[in-house]
Amino acid sequence: MNAPDLQTVSIDLQDRSYPIAIGGKLFDDPLTYSGLPGASSALVVSNTTVAPLYEARLRAALQGKYQNIHSVTLPDGEAHKTWETLNLIFDALLNNGCDRKTILFALGGGVVGDMTGFAAASYMRGVPFVQVPTTLLAQVDSSVGGKTAINHPLGKNMIGAFYQPLLVICDLEVLTTLPARELSAGLAEVIKYGPIADMAFLDWIESNLDALLAKDPAALAHAIQRSCEIKAAVVGQDERESGLRAILNFGHTFGHAIESGLGYGAWLHGEGVGCGMVMAAHLSQRLGLVDLSFVMRLTRLIERAGLPVRGPVLSATDNAGRYLDLMRIDKKSEAGEIRFVLIDGPGRAAVRAAPDALVREVIDACCA
Repeated sequence: MNAPDLQTVSIDLQDRSYPIAIGGKLFDDPLTYSGLPGASSALVVSNTTVAPLYEARLRAALQGKYQNIHSVTLPDGEAHKTWETLNLIFDALLNNGCDRKTILFALGGGVVGDMTGFAAASYMRGVPFVQVPTTLLAQVDSSVGGKTAINHPLGKNMIGAFYQPLLVICDLEVLTTLPARELSAGLAEVIKYGPIADMAFLDWIESNLDALLAKDPAALAHAIQRSCEIKAAVVGQDERESGLRAILNFGHTFGHAIESGLGYGAWLHGEGVGCGMVMAAHLSQRLGLVDLSFVMRLTRLIERAGLPVRGPVLSATDNAGRYLDLMRIDKKSEAGEIRFVLIDGPGRAAVRAAPDALVREVIDACCA
């Protein structure tokens, strides 16, 4: 099937507004980049998995616009989202004499996008960058909204900056090479938008999940567009997560604990989020915010998407205690009190605290 026509979603942030382009055959078309500012040099940041597939095509598309196109290839995986890897980007910029007009292109998944954005925010106190996400998860979530970061051994994404790109290019064609596990991980972030903001979208995902798993271009285009529309509306109101934007972290408090507790990379980010949504839904139900049928509906959908719905055991002696310790390092915590994104009725989300005893019950019930 041919890819659908180009769709554009706008992030409205006054003078820092930018488009998200969604369609087929976008990233290696020189016209895609025609609106970007001129510069003498560009730096393509990718990783060892994506660079052999797409870097030469991106460089060819940029050839007529930039006199010098440099590149740096990072090691692949969440375990490498560190200061050491970030410095490889700075090394490439400095070794090639890149100035403050140099444009960085993040060609890869969420890890590449986050680190390239953080490098762009920091180099010479800020240089422009473009997101070219190559995973479904990055296209529907991490490339949109300007969150950039690296991990710390004690917590995920704890060191970073809010820094918006000039452009996000969601090319459906690059998803054809995505492994099934990565596709499922991306579907976790797609599913997330239904319970927190749009139950009609959740209905659509349930009806079209098989098409999404089969990488049907029309289904993927709609899922990416609607996800980006919801995220754009939230980010436009609360760029720096002082309130409303926190709802986009549904499932992430439990999920980040799983990722850091197992060691970064053991579970993919989307796998942690998928399981975390199940746990957050159970907590919502125990607080009387949703009924059990809603929890089971969401759990079935997450399982159908190929995602785990049972949490791992992080401690043989006090598993719930280990989860609680890790979740207290979460960015939403206040004065040591864990704040959860909960479903406050289908299609609505709220950020609130919950008694430790109740959270322990949920962890004990939801872990393998």
